[in-house]
Amino acid sequence: MREEMAQQEEAELCRSHQKPRSPEGWGLLLVLWYLAFYKPVITEGHLRRKNIKFIFIHFSAWQYAGCDKLWASLVTTLCDSIRHHFGALPLSVYHVMGTRPRFASGFSQKEWVLKKGTCLKLWGMLFVLATGLSILLVALLVPGIKDHHALKVVGSAITSLSGSSLVLGALSILKNLLVSEKQKIEWLTNSERFTSHLGFMSKVRNEVKVLVDFLAFMEIFECQRLRVVLEITSLDICYPEKVAGVLNAMNTLLSDANTPFIFILAVDPSIIVPCLEQTGCMKGLADNGYLYLNRMVTLPFSIPEMGARSRLQCLEATVQTREDLMYRIITSNVERRRAKCQGIPVVSSQWEVDTEAVRCIHEAFRCLHNGANALAHYLPTNGTHVHRIVNTIPITLRLLLHRTSTPNTPLPRAAAAWVVLADQWPCRLSWVLQCLEDAWQSRPALDFGTQSLWSIFQENVGELSALWQPLHNVLSLDEDPELFQTFLACDFSFTTRDAHAFLGVTVNLDHSIRHKMGLLHGLDRLQKAATAPVSCSVQCPHPK
Repeated sequence: MREEMAQQEEAELCRSHQKPRSPEGWGLLLVLWYLAFYKPVITEGHLRRKNIKFIFIHFSAWQYAGCDKLWASLVTTLCDSIRHHFGALPLSVYHVMGTRPRFASGFSQKEWVLKKGTCLKLWGMLFVLATGLSILLVALLVPGIKDHHALKVVGSAITSLSGSSLVLGALSILKNLLVSEKQKIEWLTNSERFTSHLGFMSKVRNEVKVLVDFLAFMEIFECQRLRVVLEITSLDICYPEKVAGVLNAMNTLLSDANTPFIFILAVDPSIIVPCLEQTGCMKGLADNGYLYLNRMVTLPFSIPEMGARSRLQCLEATVQTREDLMYRIITSNVERRRAKCQGIPVVSSQWEVDTEAVRCIHEAFRCLHNGANALAHYLPTNGTHVHRIVNTIPITLRLLLHRTSTPNTPLPRAAAAWVVLADQWPCRLSWVLQCLEDAWQSRPALDFGTQSLWSIFQENVGELSALWQPLHNVLSLDEDPELFQTFLACDFSFTTRDAHAFLGVTVNLDHSIRHKMGLLHGLDRLQKAATAPVSCSVQCPHPK
């Protein structure tokens, strides 16, 4: 959008040879002058302008999730951001003296029309004020007239009446300057009569309407089109009733025909739809959240799955945030060099462990970042999962080095693959580990070291499918089942010995899943044992 904005501005400059104006510096005085004495007019030339200026506003719903009215936070964020962008003074003056733009009659290209009524009133008040001051000064200073008390009263009255109008106007501007639209809405929402205040929504809507008219005024002043882009994120981690409130605010308050707002709603429909269906806003739509979204979203855009190049770029950007990978070894080198200079004996065991840990971590990341390596093909497409993997690999490798006696025992590629396995298929991996634990407990004398985890999963997949209903939510955490087969059967043939080595350092796998599976597995076996037929032999007595 920024690139499009720059291209359109350059094209418009070549067409009209008119640069956009800015309400800063001398432009602030100019905009105040236009606000006070001119009416904006929407002309045919203004409608043909193609240069657009985007005002980006980010609204993270999670930051305001603790508010009673999340949708009110959306409106206050919008008002406060526009006020901050243009400045408090122009918006305050517009509240008192501004005029909403009107369409030109015919094909006139005149964008500003003098406010004749305002000018006459202002000059009239100034003339009356000057007259009152003159009478008062004459009554106070001219000899021979000082004794006329009535003249002093007339002069004071005229001065007070004419000056009060100017003072009231200045106080109104000062009031809007000190009390923002955000504060007004917050006072309304905090009012004890909020639930019974029938005019509340009307007042909030009026505040938004003033902003819309002010943006239309600034469009003509800046000689370019203005669009406010409001990006709404983190809505899918809020409470259901608050989700519905934000969507209703978008519909009822900010969706008029001529509003210059563009909403980018970044949500996961699989989470938002159940939230909407739990609230009462679906009445009349057959409780169908998808139908509600289809009627509200005017340009749906479902982000496709990441390609290999995009996943590697996301991984590289995430790895670059881990500055701590080299920090400890660099500081250790500095401390060792300083200790040697001072003749202090240095214990090198911890330094060697840190050095080996950094080497293993970088080797694991190289395996992930190498497109020719099979591990790179299993990188998740979700940015949060990429962060989890990048954050987990250093911890896993350090724990492995701490548990083993020799630093060269763990393989960085295998450890990285195990972290990816636990992140992408937590349910299936937990099931394999639970079956392996049951086998160890029932037959401790047998050696399972060479048996592959894929073969164990194949042997027990029937019981997992039987527990599909109670494990439905956990199974939904797993990614593509076919990729799970390719991962364990072809690319990374982990054995039970590997599982035993990695199980104690697997920090990104929720072990409560395996505990739940163990309980369900034991209950299933008890039910099967209870329903199994009991064979008994009865000896009939010999007949007499």
